[in-house]
Amino acid sequence: MSVIKFVKSVKEGSIDVVKNAEKAVLESKKINSEYNYFNAFDETALAQAMIVDKKVRKGIAGKLAGVIISVKDCICVKGVESTAGSAVLKGYRPLFDAAAVEKCRAEDAIIIGKTAQDEFGFGGFNVNIGNGFKIPLNPLDKSRSCGGSSGGAAGITQKASFPHLAIAESTGGSIVNPAAFCGVVGLCPTYGRVSRYGLIDYANSLDKIGTMAKSCADAGLLLSVISGHDEKDSTSSNNKLQYFEFKNSVKGMKIGIVKEAFGEGVDSRIVDRVSDAIRKFEDKGAETVSVSLPTTFKYGIPTYYILAMCEASTNLAKYCGMRYGAHSELKGMFNQYFSAVRTKNFGAEAKRRILLGTFARMAGYRDAYYIKAAQARTRIIEEYKQAFKQCDVLAAPTMPILPPTFEEISKLTPLQNYMADILTVGPNLAGLPHLSLPCGKINDFSAGLQLIGNHFEELELLEVGNAYEQK
Repeated sequence: MSVIKFVKSVKEGSIDVVKNAEKAVLESKKINSEYNYFNAFDETALAQAMIVDKKVRKGIAGKLAGVIISVKDCICVKGVESTAGSAVLKGYRPLFDAAAVEKCRAEDAIIIGKTAQDEFGFGGFNVNIGNGFKIPLNPLDKSRSCGGSSGGAAGITQKASFPHLAIAESTGGSIVNPAAFCGVVGLCPTYGRVSRYGLIDYANSLDKIGTMAKSCADAGLLLSVISGHDEKDSTSSNNKLQYFEFKNSVKGMKIGIVKEAFGEGVDSRIVDRVSDAIRKFEDKGAETVSVSLPTTFKYGIPTYYILAMCEASTNLAKYCGMRYGAHSELKGMFNQYFSAVRTKNFGAEAKRRILLGTFARMAGYRDAYYIKAAQARTRIIEEYKQAFKQCDVLAAPTMPILPPTFEEISKLTPLQNYMADILTVGPNLAGLPHLSLPCGKINDFSAGLQLIGNHFEELELLEVGNAYEQK
């Protein structure tokens, strides 16, 4: 049952909110024991359900009445351990909800727990977990990655038999990547569409809170609830996504086929499935045009990683054992203490990104690295803007590969890990909304079709994605 139908049934009285929540909690904990999708559960879920049930009986329940929602571990939930997947934040229980969580509660959703992720979002395969955490497993094959960094969100979205929505987060592809690997819908909105208040930062100029679901309509419903301006976040936009009804038509639309996204390095089977999906749009009346993004594909990876690592280095500096995060016995000089706490509580990838980011933003190297990357980012944004003069929506594969096995991942160099983001860093650098949806079977998996829209054109993306989903 879709979330939209579930809410309607709840309001009509044909579904018991409390019984549904009990079932969802039991099922989620059972799945978690096998697949490691949650870092923490919200033990107040049933109490939340009882409050919602009373509102249903009074006829005043909201848009998400009784819907079970999971929240990525880097997004604060009041009273629930929120660690961003890192040992350095173990034991941190926020005294407040993130803005997105608060808006869901206001519409009578039920928060079930915090989903697994790469430490602070540092990865595309969800293997860069913090010390003491468990790697989430692909719901379709336990020997493979579920993608990252929002791996737990995608895994539980695929595996749950109950109506469920996930609040996730992306910096360079962390929503659409795991959505593609797990065969679900991932919607990453325009930068600023959703308030970042209550988000444990990775890179402030790139981070975006988005949604995952089993359909475009359900993902869009959640985005319509959590979007809009927030006085606590000066980067949030007044441009709220209004609730919508689809026309189920792409007739007359222009879809741009990103030429570079179908070239060398992309699995030929994925190319075939995505090409089939594009032909389906043509059959439904859409026009396709070829679009080239040479700057994005040549400079996207280095630009993204320089900017993201510089911002991560700055953001993580506060976890020094004295101001925030894990601490130990005070002894030695400050640098010795600071180094000992961070050495113990940060994982290998977090340390790598802190070191690289700190180097790139040092006074002697800032112009050569950080400033150049910022200039390249401007060129990439301009290139996308030119592309949207030719078309309404861009289409490409989401990921160049199928989910790799953990053995295959262990043999990759850091650079090979980073190159897996080649198709997703572009729209993230430009702050553009993008959507991944499954578009054709390859053995047990689905290829991911990525649709990219102009700023604040999420409805257009959802319209196209929903049209594909219709038989």
